Amino acid sequence: MRQAFIAFLLAVAASFAGAQQVVKAVYHVNTGVETSAAILANITNHLNADPKAKIVVVTHGPGIDFLLSDAKDSKGREFSGPVSALAARGVVFDVCNNTLSTRNIDAGRLLMEAKVVPSGVAEVARLQAQEGYVYLKP
Repeated sequence: MRQAFIAFLLAVAASFAGAQQVVKAVYHVNTGVETSAAILANITNHLNADPKAKIVVVTHGPGIDFLLSDAKDSKGREFSGPVSALAARGVVFDVCNNTLSTRNIDAGRLLMEAKVVPSGVAEVARLQAQEGYVYLKP
């Protein structure tokens, strides 16, 4: 009986050890379109390596620019395709309302996948402190 109980405990412990937690990552983006293609590639690589990862991209300052509907990279390619593809894989794109207000940008110019949050930096802090996200600065 005692050996059966120990075997049971070992089996339970092994099942918990094998259970992998979902990684939650917040990508903090505050650089302009010149780095956006590489950042989107990093996020794609992240999801290819860990398809269950939960990713939030929080943008502010020049970092919001790739989420504007007319944004293009240095080769003239629009960002809407890669953003849409990542959103379809569960990636959330947050845009700082303070930046929109300061730069007089209408939220209607954002890609449909973008969500406006009151403050980009406050959202990064909230995700880390309250929801357990790890911080990534590409």
